[in-house]
Amino acid sequence: MAGASPGLTIKTSIQPRVRRVSPTMSFTDLLWLCTAAYGIHAFEEFMLDWRDWARDVIRLPVTWPIFYVVNFLVVVLGVCAAQLAATQPAIALAFPALMLINATFFHVAPMIVTRGRYSPGTFTAVILFYPLGYLAFERALSDGAVSGRGVMLAFVIGALLMASPIVMLRIKDKPYFRQT
Repeated sequence: MAGASPGLTIKTSIQPRVRRVSPTMSFTDLLWLCTAAYGIHAFEEFMLDWRDWARDVIRLPVTWPIFYVVNFLVVVLGVCAAQLAATQPAIALAFPALMLINATFFHVAPMIVTRGRYSPGTFTAVILFYPLGYLAFERALSDGAVSGRGVMLAFVIGALLMASPIVMLRIKDKPYFRQT
């Protein structure tokens, strides 16, 4: 090249920049997807009348207003989990734990016990909750964000969160809790 100093090599070959797209998502991204999945799950439950199924099959005295409030709260918990992912991963994992518990004990297991009677929400529980729940736990563990104790804590919190509306439904009509 004219004007180039001796000893200076100028590469003229242009190599295309290959951008590697990671096959994995961040823990936070997965928690946001879990939150969206829960919204879709609540929609399936509503459209296929989970309330009547719950009353008939698991004898849960749920009403539509209670269904709305509980599912609104669960979506809020999902938003909180996504926000806490970076600083409190074990607490944030309680949300996917809740999803896995919900899928297993309120959809898949009742279908097995009732010999195939469809539990509204099973489709999204199987298609969305199991894969996203697994991926959230796998991501948190592979990142070193949580240990086995953190996973156990997440499932304990998730179980308590799942149980709380059921317990409240069961005790709300007891004399001590009646407000009339």
